[in-house]
Order: sequence, then C-alpha cells, then structure tokens
Amino acid sequence: MRAVIQRTMHPWEQDALLVRKSLEEKPPLYNLLIELACTRTADEFLGARKAFQCLYSESVEEFVAVKVQGFQRRLLVALVSTYRYEGMRIDEAAVKLECQKLARAIKTDQRNEIENDDQVLRILTTRSRHHLKTIHKCYKEDYDSNLEEILDTAMSICPAEQEMEALTRVIVTRTDVDMKDIAAEFDRKYGAPLIERIEAAALGNYRDFLVALVKRGMAN
Repeated sequence: MRAVIQRTMHPWEQDALLVRKSLEEKPPLYNLLIELACTRTADEFLGARKAFQCLYSESVEEFVAVKVQGFQRRLLVALVSTYRYEGMRIDEAAVKLECQKLARAIKTDQRNEIENDDQVLRILTTRSRHHLKTIHKCYKEDYDSNLEEILDTAMSICPAEQEMEALTRVIVTRTDVDMKDIAAEFDRKYGAPLIERIEAAALGNYRDFLVALVKRGMAN
C-alpha cells in the first residue's frame, strides 16, 4: 500500500518522504540518506530539499544536524548541503593529488583517521561523479585496490535495509527516470534479470505491481 501511495506523489515529495524516513527508523537508515544524496542529480535533490521544507517546515540540513551525532553528522550534513557540479570537466592534477590524499588516509589503517580528515570529507562530499569515478580509476591503477570497497568497509555507518524494501523503493522512485540503466546494471551484477528476482521474491498483486512498474520503466 505504501508503494502505491508513493507512486501518486511527485518525485521530489517521494524523496522528501524518504529523507524523513531514513532518520526516523530504528535504527536509522543512514545509507538510504546517502543513496538519495548521491544518486539524484543536483537539481533533483534540490527539489527534494524544497519539498521537505514545504512538507515539514524545516530544512533537510537542520533535520539531519539534529538527528545525527558525531562523524555521521559531519558527513551527512555535508552530503545533503552540496549542489554538485555535473559536467564532464575534471582537473587531472587535482585527481592525482586527491587520490594520493585518500591513499595516505587509508594507509594508516585507522578508521578515525579517515573519518576525521577534512580533506577526505571534502573530496567525498563535493566532487562531481565524473571526478570521483576518475579518482576511483586512478586509485585502481596506482595502488591495485578497489577504493569503493575500502571506503565502504572503513566508513560503514549503519545496517542495510531489508532487500525487498530497498528493491521496492528503487522501483517506485526510479521507474520514470533511469529504470533501463538500473535493470541492466542489476543483470550485470547479479547475473539474473531484475524482473525474475522480483517474481521470485514478491507475491500476488504486489509482485504484479512491481513487475508492471519495471516493464513500464524499461519501455520508456
């Protein structure tokens, strides 16, 4: 029922609702908030922030600052406050320097060093997707390691959602945006079509609803 209601809402309202949910769950779903801030375009998340203010009479930034403590507060407030550059221009010299900076922080093998480093925080929360992808590639070439996996282990800050709940949320909120890309990536990563996974995990009308949304998104 919740998924059906969400489909009637504007995408910005959907995301505003999810921002609220991420920090009101017990335990809080910090990874959901990170997903919203990192997978939406700058304009999409700005719209969600505007919708949040209209719905709840407070800003996303102050909501996060009140609800979260410690390093998580610094990281999450920075993420939700950023309006990232979305072009393809990058500074190769900056990529090299920032790759080295991340490597030095990681080399200490101390979580606090990574979490409390202002430069690490700046790189992760303000750089464009294309810039971060180039850093990831540079790190792989220079240090023969997967930067994403290292940071994920070092900075993991909350338990994951239930698989079905997360799958439902992605389908409902991204049907009309980038479902083709999501389905293709799902197939590549898990070796099985997204629709088959839904049919195996869900039941009845709920399964039919999710499958219909995915088919609609893939047809757009």
